[in-house]
Amino acid sequence: MREVGWGRATIERAEDGALVRLVAKGDQRAFEELYRRTAPWLTVRLRRRCADDQIVADVLQETFVAVWRAAGTFTGSDVDGGSAGWLWTIASRRLVDAFRRRARHAAPPPAAAEPPSSPAAEEVALEGAVSGELGGALNRLAPELRQVLQAMVLDGLSVRETSALLGLPEGTVKTRARRARIAMREALT
Repeated sequence: MREVGWGRATIERAEDGALVRLVAKGDQRAFEELYRRTAPWLTVRLRRRCADDQIVADVLQETFVAVWRAAGTFTGSDVDGGSAGWLWTIASRRLVDAFRRRARHAAPPPAAAEPPSSPAAEEVALEGAVSGELGGALNRLAPELRQVLQAMVLDGLSVRETSALLGLPEGTVKTRARRARIAMREALT
């Protein structure tokens, strides 16, 4: 890795998307800053989907190797949350790959982490933003429908990405998303 680009102070003030573009040019300091900023929240999100700390650590490492190699393919902007979505897409795909590798070589992968005794930040934010009838309707959804909604709405994943993350066919994801919308509409009318 070579060091090119901006000085340390400028890199620390740069938006994540700008850091990714610098990483594409081989800037090691930009890569280190991107890692410092994003590794903690990526780790938390991965742990919510996998209870095995070793798999989470391996996936995090694979994610940043992929970021270093593929930074030139990043076309998003920070205005639309592009860099965070791009990073999460890479991480979630690496997690699915890790589950598949483990399934081929051993027993099934560990289930997603048990729900914590205190609600996750996503759930608190959702409850704060979604209360009353809407919150009640969400709580009454079947778990498999709520899981698809979480991946597609909260995590912002596409049908294909949700399919890979949950290990479901794309058609099933589409069907569950449609069923969830219909159930929500009926509950709110």
